[in-house]
Amino acid sequence: MPKLSVTIITKDEEANIERALESVPFADEIVVVDSGSKDRTCEIAGRYTDRVLFNEWPGHVKQKQFAVDAAAHDWILSIDADEQVSDELALKIKDLLSSQSDADACEVNRRTFYLGRWISHSGWYPDRRIRLFDRRKARWGGYDPHDWVVCDGRIRRINADLLHYPYRDVSHHMKKIDSYTTIMAERLFEKGKRATIPDILFRPGFAFFKKLVFKAAYLDGYPGLVVAGTSALSVLFKYVKLRELERGQPKG
Repeated sequence: MPKLSVTIITKDEEANIERALESVPFADEIVVVDSGSKDRTCEIAGRYTDRVLFNEWPGHVKQKQFAVDAAAHDWILSIDADEQVSDELALKIKDLLSSQSDADACEVNRRTFYLGRWISHSGWYPDRRIRLFDRRKARWGGYDPHDWVVCDGRIRRINADLLHYPYRDVSHHMKKIDSYTTIMAERLFEKGKRATIPDILFRPGFAFFKKLVFKAAYLDGYPGLVVAGTSALSVLFKYVKLRELERGQPKG
């Protein structure tokens, strides 16, 4: 059975990190890469592993790859500090590794807890993501803040949940939207994209309708309505910030 390294990147995650670490007792190694926490994140992580490393924040993709490169073993389970491996997922991961499967990477379902309930629709579930992989065949890719694992080999699906606790409340959600939309606007601007008035007028409304109807957010009740609304706000902020960047540039 191949040995498994669990990798987690952190910054000021004292509210979440213990739950994540307690969910992976089956790991042969846990690597935590911190980018300068000012809370008790590193102290808590140190109770579970002696491999708590510091790396100046280079962006989501590079930081996650840094953690993978720092691991001792080729098989990697990469989770975020606000995630938890369910008991069912833990069993299936152990079964897969012990069975000598021909998979080079595995997708898992990610289920999010939001406003007091588990979200089952809204485009948030099953939210399949590759999190278990052989680093000889896979690596982190994408663009900040949207990262994903790129695999050059065989991908298998594990039908079990990685549990996700991303937001304490709506205010916390809005702070993350503000941060992420700033990064997204900057990336779009770097690629030469520009925001038009129709983008700002119509894209947010379409995002709301898509979440509410096409992604069945209405089936998640009040939390689903909030998911649809915040999705629209995220799109609005992204394009308004992109337009701000454009208008802030000197005229040529």
